[in-house]
Amino acid sequence: MSRWSDYLKNVCCHKMAQIKLRTFHFVIIFILMREIKTQISDESEFLVDRSQTGLTHVPKDLSLKTTTLDLSQNYISEIQSSDMLPLSKLRILILSHNRIQYLDISVFKFNQQLEFLDLSHNELRTISCYPTVNFKHLDLSFNAFDALPICKEFGNLSQLKFLGLSATQLQKSSMQPIAHLNISKVLLVLGDTYGEKEEPDSLQDLHTRSLHVVFPTKKEFHFILNVSVSTAVNVELSNIKCVLHDNECRFLDVLSELQKKPRLPNLTLNNIETTWNTLMSIMQIAWHTNMEYFSISNVKLQGQLGIRNFGSSATSLKALSIKQVVSDVFNFPQSNIYRIFSNMKIQNLTLSGTRMIHILCPSQISPFLYLDFSNNLLTDTIFKNCKTLVALKTLSLKMNQLKELANVILMTKEMKSLQQLDISQNSLRYDEDENTCSWAESLLSLNMSSNILTESVFRCLPPKVEVLDLHSNRIMNIPEDVTYLESLQELNVAFNSLTDLPGCGAFSSLSALIIDHNLVSHPSTDFFQSCQKIRSMKAGNNPFHCTCELREFIKNTGQLSSDIVWDWPETYKCHYPDPYKGILLKDFHVSPLSCNTTLLIVTIVTSMLVLAATVTFLCLYFDLPWYLRMMCQWTQTLRRTRNIPLEELQRNLQFHAFISYSGHDSAWVKNELLPNLEKENLQICLHERNFVPGKSIVENIISCIEKSYKSIFVLSPNFIQSEWCHYELYFAHHNLFHAAFDNLILILLAPIPQYAIPNNYHKLKTLMARRTYLKWPTEKSKHGLFWANLRAAININLMNEVKEKNHT
Repeated sequence: MSRWSDYLKNVCCHKMAQIKLRTFHFVIIFILMREIKTQISDESEFLVDRSQTGLTHVPKDLSLKTTTLDLSQNYISEIQSSDMLPLSKLRILILSHNRIQYLDISVFKFNQQLEFLDLSHNELRTISCYPTVNFKHLDLSFNAFDALPICKEFGNLSQLKFLGLSATQLQKSSMQPIAHLNISKVLLVLGDTYGEKEEPDSLQDLHTRSLHVVFPTKKEFHFILNVSVSTAVNVELSNIKCVLHDNECRFLDVLSELQKKPRLPNLTLNNIETTWNTLMSIMQIAWHTNMEYFSISNVKLQGQLGIRNFGSSATSLKALSIKQVVSDVFNFPQSNIYRIFSNMKIQNLTLSGTRMIHILCPSQISPFLYLDFSNNLLTDTIFKNCKTLVALKTLSLKMNQLKELANVILMTKEMKSLQQLDISQNSLRYDEDENTCSWAESLLSLNMSSNILTESVFRCLPPKVEVLDLHSNRIMNIPEDVTYLESLQELNVAFNSLTDLPGCGAFSSLSALIIDHNLVSHPSTDFFQSCQKIRSMKAGNNPFHCTCELREFIKNTGQLSSDIVWDWPETYKCHYPDPYKGILLKDFHVSPLSCNTTLLIVTIVTSMLVLAATVTFLCLYFDLPWYLRMMCQWTQTLRRTRNIPLEELQRNLQFHAFISYSGHDSAWVKNELLPNLEKENLQICLHERNFVPGKSIVENIISCIEKSYKSIFVLSPNFIQSEWCHYELYFAHHNLFHAAFDNLILILLAPIPQYAIPNNYHKLKTLMARRTYLKWPTEKSKHGLFWANLRAAININLMNEVKEKNHT
């Protein structure tokens, strides 16, 4: 329950104190609810939040597994047993800020596990108790009770840790039922009519370690209430108004009672409206009590401070904290105030949010160990040439009007024991030409965030600093001639304009680095090698360029645990190039080949060599040069005849047949084939008699094929040995000008085994496999039929055929 004091200290802070208190009170309940829920295992916890949903009654559709139920800030006016009966596992119930006027605690008799009940900020006037409930947290504050709502059954709440009450009347007898309980925290809210029938000693029977009393907000403080509960080590008083007559403020009498306590470690006053003189009187009384920690917050001051001496004799007070002070008058010598505070013989002093413009140097060697002057209007002149703060260890000057870092450096020079300095949220700049770099050598922690410092500050830093915070400045790089900081362990340079991760050459002990929200696009690949001691790094939310240079950083970062790399991988995303924009770095992958120039060149050269070797082999295996030469000639012929109409080409037919044969078979062609064809008046084209001198062989072959209606191929083992026969077969098969004719006639003069045909003669293989050919018979009796079939295949009137085709 230690968090109570931290939250309740800020409860009553403005004129509308009750409204503010209600808001903070709700936060307190939420914190306590979380503390109790930590005792519930994740497996059994079942939370239902129906707050601010306009409910007028407890909903009936709640799960039977519900362990935490929040029905706050609705319009519920009553609670019935039937509402609570199904919720046997309920442990936490929040019903604050509703309209409940009456409560019978017996409605919770079936909720045996209920430990936390918040009924604050309702309209409760009476309650009926029930003996079987056993609360740890019961809040009935901010209700309309006249008398304290304490039943005799409350005496059985042996585990009660927090009790919130409200009443307009206090009677000592009302406390008797719970007098024997040891309650950690008691919150008592007094109604606006409190004081008419007061009993000053009504709280003396309480046994609690922490007491918070909220006085009425709308009247001058005229109460007499003894808050010096013997067991209380923390007392908090809220809503104190003493402005009419300084000497008649009854609150001073309340404080005087605290002087009788043998020991009061902590006293907190919230939401005070009084005069300067009364404030000094309050502090003077506190000075002579046995308290150790005195805190005042949310103070509104009136009038002037008269010239007076503040008794600063020996005191048990260790820490004084004054926060959020508003004064309507400052037309008196303020040096009186500065002198009072600067010469206090205490260890810890906080003056925050007071709009203070100056503070004096203590006139003698000061015992101050801790000074917090944050959120004021202090300038560079503070503690100038001050040599009396030799014991000071911690100094906070954040949120002031500091301008020149050089002046701050000179200020610390005389603070021989200073270890922690916070000068964040000022307007500090540093001009390295001033040659002022004499920091306190004892300084270990330095916060200079949210200023206008540049990279020049790295040339002047405390030599032994261990924690350095420079986030939210104007740093673009970390210079090479940076101050060598061998003790630096933590460095925060987030929200700057850095383009790279800093190396650890000058920061040999660096273990924690925060560099998120900068301009880091290509982190150095040697960062992890340079910073071997890094145990924590936060570098997300930078515009990473997902290129080859980032691969090593991604690899090294991904290998580290989430305890070392904060927010990985969620905040580490690609910013460039556009195709990768928004992609998590862990999902960015690029081939090692494309990122290694040497490997890429070797791979390309190797691939080219392999390709060249493959092409060479294929060319030799498939006789590719032969085909290339053929295609070249064919292309030339095609270009020559492209613009000649087909009819004109067909009109050029001069021969019935072109005969292609090997020279080794010429005897059979001349002695057998030609005589039998020409005697039928068939015009036959032979290369030795019809080739035109002067033309290339290929041109003559193509010309003869074009002028012949048919092409006769005499096939034999000799044929497949002739390269020119292969040419003739290829061109005849792909004759562009006889595409509509069946113009090939194959004569098998001698058997040719398939295995004997070379692989590059695949056209011949295809034709022999798919076309019918005439086989020269060895028997003479079959020769007549052979010649008849051959003549029938080619016997045609050339001119009639041409005319017929032209007509078609």
